[in-house]
Amino acid sequence: MMNILTFDVEEWYLEKILHEGRAFRYQQFDETLTKVLDELDRLGLKATCFCLGKLATDFPQVVREIARRGHEVGCHSNEHVWLNRMTEEQLRQDTTEALKALEDVTGQKVVSYRAPAFSITAENKWAVNVLADCGIENDATIFPTNRDLGGYKGFPQDTPCIISHEGATLKEYPICLTSVMGRQIAYSGGGYFRLLPLWMVNRAIRHRDYNICYFHLSDLINYRFELKSREEYEAYFKEPGTLKNRVMRYVKTNIGHGNAFGKFTELLSKHRFVNIQEANQLIDWNNSTIIELKENTVMNTVKKPVGGVISAP
Repeated sequence: MMNILTFDVEEWYLEKILHEGRAFRYQQFDETLTKVLDELDRLGLKATCFCLGKLATDFPQVVREIARRGHEVGCHSNEHVWLNRMTEEQLRQDTTEALKALEDVTGQKVVSYRAPAFSITAENKWAVNVLADCGIENDATIFPTNRDLGGYKGFPQDTPCIISHEGATLKEYPICLTSVMGRQIAYSGGGYFRLLPLWMVNRAIRHRDYNICYFHLSDLINYRFELKSREEYEAYFKEPGTLKNRVMRYVKTNIGHGNAFGKFTELLSKHRFVNIQEANQLIDWNNSTIIELKENTVMNTVKKPVGGVISAP
């Protein structure tokens, strides 16, 4: 069994650009980061922390502390712009700037990546080529079902594999799914973790050989977000700020914060976790399935043996 622990670390920079840097929120983020890192130290666990490049330039002490504690620093883009809203050249510049900033602070090469909002989709497969060209080796972005803002419906598996597009390859750690009332949903991070009861999350983890958990520090803080104005909503989400959309986002953002940190620490106590660096050493990549991301290709519905090639739309 392999359980991977990851964090998307972005809060300080998003607070700065969206809310002009409220001091009490910075304090909450600082305190929560320390609590999380202390808990990981206590349990002897290492995580992969996907950090924004702008976090390294504007709040270098955050990235430096994560690296000092022995955790892998990965890249979460430069400014948290979703990849399906970039051109190839924009992504190349964004990734190059982010990697330089992160590596300047940590003094270590950054080879793992997660896109904001899981935004490598069937429509921007070229992102694989750009990331590989920039030196990325491991990706943890593919969300193999429907999801607002991202998601890759039709991706044929939710276990580690190699994704390939026009000759470029990445080791892929997709988000894992479980069935709830006939619907495939994620369970091991973000709002899904806050919403679902812990017994359900634990059961799903125990029943699989591979799990990847993902958290934001803001998931673990007991704080109620305000309903966004139409202007704020549209500026950030780039979609109509109807009352329905804003209320749905308000509910999703606020649900389950009250006991999230307690659930998180209990989860860590019940399962053993590794980071992506450690997972790479445990997987036989020479015998891993290769998922070819082809343009306008109907997915092969026959499950190929491990080590084979599957085409995905």
